[in-house]
Amino acid sequence: MSIRYTRTAIALHWLMAALIVATFPLGLYMSDLPLSPQKLQLYSYHKWTGIVILTLLILRILWRVTHRPPALVSGMPRWQEMSAHAVHIGLYALMLAIPLTGWMMSSALGFQVVLFGVLPLPDLIAANKALGQQLKEVHELLNYGLLALVILHVGAALQHHFMLRDSTLTRMAPWVRERK
Repeated sequence: MSIRYTRTAIALHWLMAALIVATFPLGLYMSDLPLSPQKLQLYSYHKWTGIVILTLLILRILWRVTHRPPALVSGMPRWQEMSAHAVHIGLYALMLAIPLTGWMMSSALGFQVVLFGVLPLPDLIAANKALGQQLKEVHELLNYGLLALVILHVGAALQHHFMLRDSTLTRMAPWVRERK
């Protein structure tokens, strides 16, 4: 079994990471803007990115189901293995829940998601302003949960690379040199 992830897994990982890193601050920025054409355009971009992330997640799950990832580095304590698995499950769950809650929120608030401005997506739920406001709060909380898990994930990868000096980071970032 290869020590590194496949090129496809690496590409999906970093593409999704870039989109998430771009979408989170966009969501923070746009939500505080006064109603304007610029705000509506930013909301469209945010929704498009969310749908692309959801699509990439589905592809990533399909890839992972059909391509076994490399084993964790040897000698890792059991609690770290369990923590790594729990964080990955949490990341996947949030990458699924966040776009879906955003889509449901848009539907409930009466704003259809139109992918790239040309492909209208079906509403997931009926219009219901009160439910839309609740979904907005859930969407925001889930995003902060994702931020916390991403920080934990990155911190663990950096700890493995710089302190434990193992190959955890280089398996997903082949351009990073192995530390000895």
